Amino acid sequence: MTHLDGLYLVTPDTADTPRALAEQVAQALSGGARLVQYRHKGSNRQLQRDQATAVLGICRAAGVPLVINDDVTLAAEIGADGVHLGRDDGDPIAARRRLGADAIIGVSCYDDLALARAAAQAGASYIAFGSFFPSATKPNAVRASPALLSAARDSLRIPAVAIGGITPQNGGLLITAGARMLAVVTGVFAQPDLAAAARAYASLFVDGDPR
Repeated sequence: MTHLDGLYLVTPDTADTPRALAEQVAQALSGGARLVQYRHKGSNRQLQRDQATAVLGICRAAGVPLVINDDVTLAAEIGADGVHLGRDDGDPIAARRRLGADAIIGVSCYDDLALARAAAQAGASYIAFGSFFPSATKPNAVRASPALLSAARDSLRIPAVAIGGITPQNGGLLITAGARMLAVVTGVFAQPDLAAAARAYASLFVDGDPR
């Protein structure tokens, strides 16, 4: 089973060429990202497939798993390692049935521990809470408390992911509270040196534990 901890890289919603996006992901992986989520909310299906396939190739070369945001069909088509499901993106049980027993199935739980418990019972590989801080990616997202991470750590047997406005300066607080992964978009992709930006987050973890 894949060991889930560390920096969780989420790609931006971009019209960049597949090669350009893959090169950016490669830079971030060189800085220590441990899991990648391909996320694209546009309607260009061919671009989504081409970008996801290019990113998958980079992830395979680095030995890092790739999950697809929302889209179980795309994950199955390209042979990705799993899927991340939001509130309206389907059932974790059905996703696992489609993708296989070893697939990584993540579920967004926002600010709701009951959703996290239900996701764990449905066989999710991890649950995600957030936004913990103001986020340019989702400015209207509900705000989650670090106490949720502690409650999940103490009551659930699967890792918790923190997302939303996380920086190298505030991420340590969330790890201490119970986050096993920090999910980041602009904190890496909007920086001039993606490898250095990723390294700043990865340095918060030592064998899955905070420094």
